[in-house]
Amino acid sequence: MWKPDRTSKKPLYQQISEQMERRMLYGEFPPGSFLPSERRLADLIGVNRSTVVQAYAELRAKGIVESTTGSGTMVSKQAWGPADGLSPNWRNYVEGGTFAPNLPLIRRIREVLRVKAPVIDFASGELSPDLFPNAAVKQLLKQAPFEATLGYDDPQGYLPLRQSLVPFLEQRLNIRTTESSILITSGSQQSLYLITQCLLAPGDAVAIEDPSYAYSLPMFQSAGLRLFPLPVQEDGIQPEDIISLFRQHRIRMLFLNPNFQNPTGSILHPSRRAQLLRIAAELGIPLVEDDPFSLTSFYGELPQSLKSIDTHGSVLYVGSLSKIAASGFRIGWLIAPQSVVGRLADARQQMDFGLSVIPQWLANEFISSSLFDEHIGLLRQSLAAKQREMMACLRRELGDEVQFVPAHGGLNLWCKLHSAVDDFKLLEECIKRGVVFMPGTVFGSRPGHVRLSFARPGLNEIGHGIAQFARALRSLL
Repeated sequence: MWKPDRTSKKPLYQQISEQMERRMLYGEFPPGSFLPSERRLADLIGVNRSTVVQAYAELRAKGIVESTTGSGTMVSKQAWGPADGLSPNWRNYVEGGTFAPNLPLIRRIREVLRVKAPVIDFASGELSPDLFPNAAVKQLLKQAPFEATLGYDDPQGYLPLRQSLVPFLEQRLNIRTTESSILITSGSQQSLYLITQCLLAPGDAVAIEDPSYAYSLPMFQSAGLRLFPLPVQEDGIQPEDIISLFRQHRIRMLFLNPNFQNPTGSILHPSRRAQLLRIAAELGIPLVEDDPFSLTSFYGELPQSLKSIDTHGSVLYVGSLSKIAASGFRIGWLIAPQSVVGRLADARQQMDFGLSVIPQWLANEFISSSLFDEHIGLLRQSLAAKQREMMACLRRELGDEVQFVPAHGGLNLWCKLHSAVDDFKLLEECIKRGVVFMPGTVFGSRPGHVRLSFARPGLNEIGHGIAQFARALRSLL
């Protein structure tokens, strides 16, 4: 992102004015479109708001923008020479379409993470760079010659990777499948997107956990689906709740994250798993099991996946390398009946002609080597240590003002604040102090809950970040 040159003799406001005029000439801001607000542009490029005010005044003096109180600053429709026709009303196009934008709180957090530095990130569900398997990747690139074709690959995914996933999933998660029932995707989110777009129709009713990561995904809204909640308790959802929802709304599909659930960290109790699958089979409802965290289990034994005990073919299983290796791999997988895999592979081919073979090749080399098990062992130790540090800091800084249950795996700690505060105000107070977190309402919960991810910040950053979070909270009480 462009920023003014503070070493230049040219005043900052003039650099900004010239840059914005250049972007108008390039068509980034066509006639009739609105420029960023003064405050937002100041945050984006790291200057005082008064500097942007002066830059916009310069543009107004040239007659190429117009400002209206309450509306903002708009590129003049007359100042760019005679026009034989109208410029497209890009605002109408941007606000139209069927693909819903991210929630405002999420957009605000991502904007801060993109332009504000440094920020202690308790919001992102992503591993810190020091937990990425960089050394393993370098070693694999040196010792394993790349021999795959660089042409369009099978729309279902790179065959050697699918073949390697068969023993990988059986040995680690007791999931039995074949390469023909696996679709390789660019992460779990693409699997979920394909399911909502290809297997469901606008107006269909689906059940999701409450709270749930699914609430933060506009893809359900974009697909026109009706969402109905399944309350999450300490032992997960109550399977009986599905029966009443089905009777009332004719639920067509269930979306669940039974292991180290996002955001609560809960594990669906073993006794409820068999009951859940029995109910789903009796009602003929498919179940989507989103399982990004199972292999992060801090204490050795992994929780059982629903797919591993599914005897009716009811479960569509979604996994990826994003939370257990690196988000940049962009490698996920979906296990489903072959008819479903064929339908989704056809749709994905229409989108992008399939994934790049290079990351698929690298992922195959990684999960097939002993380096993966070494990586997972270190990852579990590091995540457990980070959670312990976060819990100790929360107890020290907030004491009885916050309540939480330690997670046994995953990347997040779900916290209940004993004093309800406005999510937007708390987030903004934290941003001022160089910290971001994910408000609980993003996941559909009542105000007074927050999700603090311990995966992204360094171990030595957690204490300072929690101290700043505590100061922000107390400033609003």
